[in-house]
Amino acid sequence: MSQPPVRAADLTQAREVAAAALTLDAPQAAALVGYLSRPPAERRWTALATDDGVVLASMGQGDTGHVDLLAVHPSAQGRGQGRSLVRAAEEWLRAQGARQARFAGNPPCYAWPGIDVRYTAAACLAENLGYERYQVAWNMTADLGADLSVTADLARLEQAGVRVVAAGAEREPVAAFVREHWNDNWAWEAANASGLHYAERDGQILGFAAWGARPGWFGPTGTAPQARGLGVGRVLLRRCLADLRASGQDDAEIGWVGPLRFYSRAVGARVERVFWLYRRELA
Repeated sequence: MSQPPVRAADLTQAREVAAAALTLDAPQAAALVGYLSRPPAERRWTALATDDGVVLASMGQGDTGHVDLLAVHPSAQGRGQGRSLVRAAEEWLRAQGARQARFAGNPPCYAWPGIDVRYTAAACLAENLGYERYQVAWNMTADLGADLSVTADLARLEQAGVRVVAAGAEREPVAAFVREHWNDNWAWEAANASGLHYAERDGQILGFAAWGARPGWFGPTGTAPQARGLGVGRVLLRRCLADLRASGQDDAEIGWVGPLRFYSRAVGARVERVFWLYRRELA
């Protein structure tokens, strides 16, 4: 199904409103709008804007739609604009064939796993509109002032025949490795990340780690089964975090975390953001 093009004016307005409204994500708010407007080629998405609010929505797999970003300028909050924007997004999603709408991340190109619990008004709006909370996710924060050195680790890996490399523009071999061991979503993130590091031995890729696939965040990352226990993941993580520090950040979010213990031990990361995922049937 075709869709009318999103107007540049809508995206400009979206950046301005997001920068003012998304107080917990202010450094990346405008960049997030640009990021969400450049999803995988096959994704259907839209931006619906008013003078004081914006909503971005997209279609996921099958008949599931997503509200990717909702922002209302602080000067206009409390007037029902958020409700109207969500309803407009739902109408668009229905026209695209969606039978369910979610306030949840639409991998591989998403802003957050769900609604940050500290955006209380957004959670209240979702529940008031009939959305049910069905899952919890969390991010960890890594202090980039911590020790991120890997010199000794690299020497040890070299003795084992393992080399750690910063990927350049040609990323398809790494993306193919990620696709084989994990999924297409992670492969897209690896190919489109701001930075990508990988480990290889005798021409065989053993692990990867990316940063900036979602602006300002670390991830995804993974190590092949045959390489686990070598310490590859720790080195790749620290290399990426060092890049984020060099880019000017003081800390980095590790998005949609699974193994808490790994990140806690490797870089002293702590759980700091919790997200509620919501859904509602549209049919």
